[in-house]
Parts: sequence; C-alpha cells; structure tokens
Amino acid sequence: MTVQEVINIIEAEAPLTYAEDFDNVGLLVGDKKRKVTNVLVTLDTLEAVVDEAIDKDCNLIISFHPIIFKGLKKITGKNYVERVVLKAIKHDIAIYAIHTALDNAINGVNDIICDNLKLKNKRILIPQSNTIKKLTTYAPQNEAGNLREALFKAGAGEIGNYSNCSFNTDGMGTYKGNQDSNPTKGKKEIEHNEQETKITVTFAKHLESKILKTLFNTHSYEEVAYEIVTLENKNQNIGMGMIGELEKPMQEEAFLSYLKNTMNTKIVRHSKLLGKSIKKVAVLGGSGSFAINNAKASGADIFITADLKYHDFFSAENAIILADIGHYESEQYTKNGLVSILTKKITNFAIILSQTNTNPVKYF
Repeated sequence: MTVQEVINIIEAEAPLTYAEDFDNVGLLVGDKKRKVTNVLVTLDTLEAVVDEAIDKDCNLIISFHPIIFKGLKKITGKNYVERVVLKAIKHDIAIYAIHTALDNAINGVNDIICDNLKLKNKRILIPQSNTIKKLTTYAPQNEAGNLREALFKAGAGEIGNYSNCSFNTDGMGTYKGNQDSNPTKGKKEIEHNEQETKITVTFAKHLESKILKTLFNTHSYEEVAYEIVTLENKNQNIGMGMIGELEKPMQEEAFLSYLKNTMNTKIVRHSKLLGKSIKKVAVLGGSGSFAINNAKASGADIFITADLKYHDFFSAENAIILADIGHYESEQYTKNGLVSILTKKITNFAIILSQTNTNPVKYF
C-alpha cells in the first residue's frame, strides 16, 4: 500500500473537511506515493518517536498532533520541530497528522474518552453547522429512480438514523438546444418539453465531489441542471465534545476517583463540589475552556477537559463541576483508536502503537 492509501482509510473515518480552520492537518512530510513498510501511530511526533520509527522499520508516522503548526521559514535544526522534520526527511519517513478532524469525528477523540468511562446515550456536545449540503436536480421521470439510487449509493440522503431520504416533485421541464448542442431527448434548435422529476437530497459536505461525479455519470442529459446550497442545520454527527450518561449515578468524590484511575492521570484539578450525584457527563479532549457554557447548557453534572486557567473555574458558578485531567491524559488513548481503525483494514504490514511517552508535563 502507498502512503495515500493508508491516509484514505483514516480520512474515511475522519475527513479533513471537518478539521478546524486554525489547524494544520494532512500529510506534513513525505511522498504520498511511497510504498509503506510499517506504520507507527503516536500522539505527538518528537525526535524520540522518529527514532522509534527508524528502529521498527516504519516509514510512515500517523500522529494525532501536527508537528508543524506554524509556517517554517528555515529548517536548520535549531528547535525540536525543525529537528524532527530534518530527521524524518533524512530517513524517508512520512508524517501525517489528523488532529481536529478526529476531534470532530463521531467516533473520534471524545468518543474514546466516553468509552473509557463507560458512558451511554452519547451525543455530540457542540454540533457543527454548515456541514450539510442540499442538491436539487431534474431528471426525466423514467430515469429518476435510477438516478436517486445512484445518489444514495454515493452517500446522499442520509439523515441521522435514516437513509435513502429524498423529496421528489413531478413537473414539466423545457429547453431548447442551440446548433452546437447534442440533446439526448428532443432535437437541437427546437424547444422540447419533458416530463421530469425534481429530486432533492442532502449530503455531508466532504462527499460533494463524489456526489457530483455520480450525478454527471448517471444523468442522461448533455447539460445537467442542478444547484447545491449549504444548510445552516446542525450536524449531529460532527462536532466538538461529547456528552453521555453513567449506567448508575455516582457520588462526586467516588466519580473523581474513578475518573483519575480510568484516565490514568496523576491529579484532577476541579471546581467546587456541589453535593450532588454525577449522572450526566460532558467531555472534550484537549483544551476545552471554550465549551464550558455548552456543557452547562447541556445539563451535564460534570465537564471533563484540560488546560483550564484559574479564572475558568469561576465559570462553574455552582451549576456544574469542571474537571481538568491534563491535556496529554485526556488524549492519550487516541492513538489506540487510530491503531484500531487501521488494523481492521490493513493486514499486509504492521500497525505499531508507539511506546514513546510524549507528555511534556511531569509531576513531582
């Protein structure tokens, strides 16, 4: 398999279309056409990780965090980022980062946290908007069924737990081709009336090129009439954070102890305990202070995240418990999830979980 073929497997689960605008995701170093020996999966790509890749004959590193975040004007090895890039290039090792594309995926970072905590009834905490598009097109009535089925097969018409969703209206279409036209129905330079079906379907925005290719390849007309609009609807399967419920309520101290042990963290920094049991739990891996109000609005009893500042804890306002378990700790099992995705699809070379601890924070 090539580097690009491995990337395709990952992006089928977490399309880069849904990464945040500030992020730097995708193939950061290397040739996408290069044949893969083995793959090393890590949370961060540090020099020690590149050394591990060399030792384990891996020429592709799949990293959660991007080693290159800001633009590099020089690559001289003066800092850890430049040294990683230089060493990777020297040893023909490609580096790929997924970061917020996986943060926003329904089966991504936050789902992994929820599964570790054994939460049920999971849903996205902050669903993304402007990620759903609507296609409207027109086809001869006797061809409409075939076109609909082709669009459904390409991924259109899926809404929540339902598939093959569309709206259809029959009517009269008219057109007249010029002398250079080659109409499949009617004759050039003569106005033609055709009984047509107006077909409307929605689709996820990362499928747009596939949907259009299917439309053009399936439709019989020389010129296909269509329009695509972006909807403001919230996408319940894409977005930051997640909320779920414990099987049984737990007392606050008991839950904090459970959280500490389950997420393998040295310490849990938290806001004032409220003397209530914990049932509904909101999570957001990595820096999540921006989602405090969303967690409160969701009715969560506790919000688990990282990188909370001193004044962030005041935002709890006796309505919720805020718990900071550490950035690395909140995302540490993400690489296990990536390994699981890849091993289900790849059997002809090794998918190796990095054993390098990349946590820059130490505890005394």
